[in-house]
Amino acid sequence: MEERLAPGVAVARRRRVVGLGVLVAVLVAAGAASLAVGARALSPGEVWSGLSAAPDSDQRLTEIRLIVQTVRVPRTVLAIVAGVALGIGGALIQGCTRNPIADAGLLGVNSGASFAVVAAVSVFGFANPFQYVWFAFLGAAVAGVVVFGLASIGRGAGNPLTLALAGQGITVFLVAVTTAVALSDQKSLNALRFWNAGSVAGVGFDVIWPVTAFIAVGLVLALTTLPAINLLNLGDDVARGLGVNIALSRTVGIVAITLLAGAATAACGPIAFLGLMVAHVARYLTGPDYRWLVPYAGLLGAVVLLVCDVVGRVVTRPGELDAGVVVALLGAPFFAVLVWRGKFKSA
Repeated sequence: MEERLAPGVAVARRRRVVGLGVLVAVLVAAGAASLAVGARALSPGEVWSGLSAAPDSDQRLTEIRLIVQTVRVPRTVLAIVAGVALGIGGALIQGCTRNPIADAGLLGVNSGASFAVVAAVSVFGFANPFQYVWFAFLGAAVAGVVVFGLASIGRGAGNPLTLALAGQGITVFLVAVTTAVALSDQKSLNALRFWNAGSVAGVGFDVIWPVTAFIAVGLVLALTTLPAINLLNLGDDVARGLGVNIALSRTVGIVAITLLAGAATAACGPIAFLGLMVAHVARYLTGPDYRWLVPYAGLLGAVVLLVCDVVGRVVTRPGELDAGVVVALLGAPFFAVLVWRGKFKSA
């Protein structure tokens, strides 16, 4: 039996490795397009000149250098980093909760970040997005901790349904409070409208590098949980019988999701449907093994966010449509098709 299974396993492994290579190639192509496409289209040669030009170049090269290095490189890097984080976060939350329609917003991450932005602007009078991005991360983290804490007490402690209900309850409460504060303060409402659109534009490396550090920690934690998540999806009783510490595994997983989704949301604003969408595509391509599903989801998240950002620059040129809006326009029909075709597979 093992001899007959071995060739099939080798073929599946080869197919998955090739798939990862294809996704990396697509990501590189999308990154190159992101550097070239915008209100002013640049040729590959101009992109290279913009990347390598010295500060004291002539006026034309200086202009190209500013466009490439100051505007397009940061947004490309942020789209990749945030896309990886949201894709992996979406796959992990579905695995930890065994809920095929879960995404990071289930933990109240988006609503917690939105409330923190509004509170920071209203209380402290912040006007610069770089001032309140850290409040957004703190709000996302606190919301995730509160939701997980509520789901860990009482008779339903550790139950995925309890986690979903706790997340929904906190989300509804925070949305109501955020709306009340924003409607009573014009500055808060303006900040919320700007941040809530979900965009990778206008964020510099002074924010991207610290956010990337948090995401890197989340990635390390996520990788340590993958074998346990595979067993958890066999059922709690089976996992417990195989020696999995269920409470510890879920706690580490939730911390990883909070770091990944919280940091990405703080930098970009809420990007709806991305984690949900790419997790299902990754599961279709790899099957239920989270050791493969999670890397696929991360790469798919980066590709989708980059492509949506590029599309947003093209469809309303010379203006731009925020990447979060394009992702939502893509994700909502995707979600509807999943429902229509009954394709929700158990995580």
